[in-house]
Amino acid sequence: GGVYRKKSPATYLETPERRRYRMNFEVMEFCVESFNGEYVYLKRIDKESDDLKLVARALLPPEIREGSRLKYELMQYELLD
Repeated sequence: GGVYRKKSPATYLETPERRRYRMNFEVMEFCVESFNGEYVYLKRIDKESDDLKLVARALLPPEIREGSRLKYELMQYELLD
């Protein structure tokens, strides 16, 4: 009978298309809507969206305030104004 063998990791080829799918390199812009303790509500402003994103304040630049604009790129937030 046949012997069951696990596929070797080497059989999975990492292609640029697969890498882009796994890692989102999309640049996004947000506006600080409000603060809630150690969290901040952000609204996306570069695309039409009513959703608010809840982000830990520690991940954001310390000088943000309500109305601040942020750029999100490569998993980092940068203050735009």
